Amino acid sequence: MIVWLFEYIVVVHIAVGAFGLMAFWVPVIGRKGGVNHRRWGRWFAWAMLANGVLAAAMAACTLIDPLPTHPKLSDPVMIRGIFGWMMLYLGMLTSSLAWHSLTVVRNKADHAADRAPIHVAMQVTTLATALNCLVIGIAIGQPLMVAMPFIGFAAAITNLWFIFKPAPPRMDYLVEHFKAGVGAGISCYTAFLAFGFVRFAPHNALNPIYWSIPCLIGLGIIFWHAGKRNYFERFGWKSAHAARK
Repeated sequence: MIVWLFEYIVVVHIAVGAFGLMAFWVPVIGRKGGVNHRRWGRWFAWAMLANGVLAAAMAACTLIDPLPTHPKLSDPVMIRGIFGWMMLYLGMLTSSLAWHSLTVVRNKADHAADRAPIHVAMQVTTLATALNCLVIGIAIGQPLMVAMPFIGFAAAITNLWFIFKPAPPRMDYLVEHFKAGVGAGISCYTAFLAFGFVRFAPHNALNPIYWSIPCLIGLGIIFWHAGKRNYFERFGWKSAHAARK
């Protein structure tokens, strides 16, 4: 029963994730603030939220029955760690980043609304699942589980820092929106690329090279946009900070 449910969730997870990862490039590459940017950005974010739920369901199946759900692997402790607890953490990270990206735009005129319980809870849950992944990674001696949580710590803490700022500059929400949206893409691409190897090349499933590729591409996107002199200036980000000074 668990294996059948797991395989069904995997199919839906791949379909939803593939759509979201294609949708990701429309707002990243296209004209910012336009109709397509908003429409495809929402579709991407909702796909990431759905995939986070599906990842949590897959992680639960793995924790319950590790060997039958991953027949090409033989170590149940490693399976539960990587494909159970770490997948749960990555699913939560992806969902919380997508939610943050949507929320800060929706509440751009009412920053106090960013402190809604669900928004705060998602960031706190990301911290909790990241800490759990770190502790278990140390306990079982899995370096990847020890390294990956620090991305979640950084993301959740900076999100909470913005959420609880008393009065952020007017256009700071754009930086948060951009950072969180690209971060959700990085997280999902990382999971898809790395976890996909367990089915097609299980001996490379934990290769740090494959885990680092999406992060390097995502950081390149961030630096490229940040380096464009008019990217945030077009939206008044520079003028808002100048006014604050």
